[in-house]
Amino acid sequence: MNGPVLRAVIADDQALVRTGFGMILAADGIEVVAEAADGAEAVDAVRRTRPDVVLMDIRMPRMDGIEATRRILGSGLEAADGSPGTRVVILTTYDLDHYVYAALTAGASGFLLKDVTPEHLVAAVRLVRSGDALLAPTITRRLIERFAQREESPRTGLHRDLSGLTPRELEVLRLLATGLSNAELADRLFLSPTTVKTHVGRILSKLDLRDRVQAVVLAYESGLISPQGPAGPG
Repeated sequence: MNGPVLRAVIADDQALVRTGFGMILAADGIEVVAEAADGAEAVDAVRRTRPDVVLMDIRMPRMDGIEATRRILGSGLEAADGSPGTRVVILTTYDLDHYVYAALTAGASGFLLKDVTPEHLVAAVRLVRSGDALLAPTITRRLIERFAQREESPRTGLHRDLSGLTPRELEVLRLLATGLSNAELADRLFLSPTTVKTHVGRILSKLDLRDRVQAVVLAYESGLISPQGPAGPG
C-alpha cells in the first residue's frame, strides 16, 4: 500500500462496537492504534498516539464524546506524520440526534450511523483524513436546518468577518450551506469542479475554518443563510 498507513482511534463504551469497527478498519489496512471506553480515555489516547482519525461515540460515561471532541480539537496536536491534526468522526444511533449538532459545532468533521456498512465506514475514514467533511448534501441540509432554527441550539463561537470574501466566494458559501455538493455547485455556477474546489479551499483558508462542516454552520450562525433559504445582500 502506497503512502503512510492511516491511523485511527475508536472510542465507544461498547466493547463489541469497538471490536467490530476495529476489524473492519484493519482488514482495509487502517491501523487502530488505540481504543477508548469513554471520552477521557479517548482524549488520553489521542495525546499518546496522535492518530489521523477518531471514531467517537457521543453517549459515554465519565466524559461524553462532545466534550472529548472539544478537548481533542482544541489541543492543536498534529498527526504522527506531521500532517494537520486529528479529525473526529461522530458515531451516533440516530442521524438527527440533537447531540450531533453539538458535536459538529465542537469541530467534528462529520458523523456516521452505527449501522454503517463496512465499505462506507472505510471510505468515510479515508475521506475525512483527506481533508473532506463527511456530510452528504441532503444530511447537511436536514441536520443544520433542523437545529439552526432552535433557540436552544448550541452556538459555536464561529464569529468571522465575511468582508474579506469576494462576491463569488460569498455566493459559493451561500450555496454550499444549502447542502450542494461541489459537482452541484459547479453546475449551478457554470464553473469547473476544480474551480469550485479552489473557491471552497480559499473560503476555508480566509475564514480559518477546519472544513466545510464549519463553513455550513458559520453560514447559518452569521445570518448569511437561514433555514428558509439564503439571505439577501446585506
